Parts: sequence; C-alpha cells; structure tokens
Amino acid sequence: MIQTDVINNKLKGNDFLTLMDFSSETIKLLLDKAIQLKSEKLAGSDHGKPLAGKILGMIFEKSSTRTRVSFEAGMLQLGGQAIVMNSKDLQIGRGEPISDTAKVLSHYLDAIMIRTFSHSIIEELAEHASIPVINGLTDLYHPCQALADLQTIYEQKGTLAGLKLAYIGDGNNMAHSLMIACAKMGMDISVASPKGYEPNAEVTAAVNQFAAESGAKVVITTDPVAAITDADVVYSDVWTSMGQEKENEIRLKAFTGFQVNDALVQNAKSDYIFLHCLPAHREEEVTASVIDGPNSVVFEQAGNRLHAQKALLLEILKD
Repeated sequence: MIQTDVINNKLKGNDFLTLMDFSSETIKLLLDKAIQLKSEKLAGSDHGKPLAGKILGMIFEKSSTRTRVSFEAGMLQLGGQAIVMNSKDLQIGRGEPISDTAKVLSHYLDAIMIRTFSHSIIEELAEHASIPVINGLTDLYHPCQALADLQTIYEQKGTLAGLKLAYIGDGNNMAHSLMIACAKMGMDISVASPKGYEPNAEVTAAVNQFAAESGAKVVITTDPVAAITDADVVYSDVWTSMGQEKENEIRLKAFTGFQVNDALVQNAKSDYIFLHCLPAHREEEVTASVIDGPNSVVFEQAGNRLHAQKALLLEILKD
C-alpha cells in the first residue's frame, strides 16, 4: 500500500495556487508519489482510505471535464468525498463577497478546489479561507495540468532535466505553468506565439530567475520552426480559451502558421512526444495526423491528471 506520510511541510495544509511557490525537490517528490499511486492502482492494489472523512469542495466558474472528474474520482479512490458547486448555484454568483464565501466554506470543508477566471479571485479566496485552496485553473496558471504533464514526460523519457519542450500557441495559463515547471525542473523550453500573444512579462521574468538557478534555457519567439527544432516534447493548446470566444475569428487569423502539423514536427526529434491539455480543436492548433498519430500521448497525459492530483491531495490533506 502507498506510503501516505507527508513528504514536505510546504504542502501539508497549504494552498496550491502556482508551481512558483514550490521547490524542484517538492515537485519531484510529488511526481514520484503520483507514479507510485498510478502503478499501484494499475496493479489492482487498494490505497486504503487515507483521506476518510475528508471533504473537498469544488467550485466551477468554468466548464470542466478532466478537472472535475479527476479530482472527484481521486477523492473517492482515497476514501474521501467531493462536493461539486457551480458558482451560479452559490451566493457568490449573486454578489456575496469572496471573503465571506471563503470563511463560511472553511467551516464545512477540508479543502477547496476552484476553477475560475481571474487569478485574483483565487488569491482572495485563499487569503480568507482557513483551509487549503487548490488552483484547478485560472486565466494566469494551470498548475495541476502542469504536474500531470511533468509526470507524463518523466514516464515517457525517463528524465526531465536536459530535455527540450516546445510550446506552440497562445502565451496563456498553460504556457505560463509549463514555463515555470520546465524552469524549476531544469528543462529547456521554447515558446512560439504570434506577436501580441506572448506570455505575461512578469511571469517570464520570474521564470528566467528559476531557469538561472536550474540551468534551464527559456526562449520566447515568434518563429514556430525555431522553437520546435530538436524538441523532445511538442505541446499545443487551443488558440481561443474559455472567455475569449468573441476573439475567435481574430485569433484564427493571428495564429496562421502556428498549427502543429506533419511539416512542423519534422523539425523535432524523431522520437518526440506530443502533448495537449485538451480539449483539442483538430485541424486548428493541431492536425489529426499529429494528435492521433504514433508520437501522441495525450490520453495518457489526461489520465495522469488523476494520479498527480491524488498525490497532491494526499500531501495537502493527510493527517
């Protein structure tokens, strides 16, 4: 059975808002635990009920498939429970202050996972809640997805340090979390985005500091070919994220030339793996030949959301 001892006081009882807050050592230990949990689950081993009596409240202001199901299934597999709350069904949807909601929910729950828009919302929630708050996605970061991405890369390549990841697309929350994850773990990352769609400047500055410490190389470019050349990992995301639907036609034009297709991936290493956080729009940001091709591991990647988040939940909630 999995060893459920807390690995690091950086996690126990604390918030998980961005990977910026955690050391490479803590991230690596989380990945090791996620891989162990996955191995035991696939072998049919019972984890026991290390989170028996624990309740995770999940607030959704954005629709979700992977985040909702993986967190809920993870809590159930660990012996806990999850309550799904749509923001429209809560008083927060009618104007109740976030601070009041945080204080009230702290009396009912053991942790809150929220999937929302502005990162300031989750920061305010965390400030006023007396229980841990987990970032299920904001417009600025998607740290739980990045954890699963690192796990997938490590499983496929056997290492992280020294690899090159090429991210082709919008400089969005996914780009930010991948940049942080790579820089923390000593992976090179090249981000190719159209002019005007580059990653956030403040995030990039922080990432460059992490990279200086780990020896990773960070490149921000408008040239997809330069970014993907000799890449071990190729990553794509939708060009229009939730909340940007009105910009869709403008974005489709702006991202012309940034599609991950058979011609572009010829510049990556022959044994590259393709990742996408899903949902994907085939024939927009990526062709079906790539995402459904032999180098794609997107469904293994999606499956790893469950295991990475179970490791995270254990470290945050286990008594």
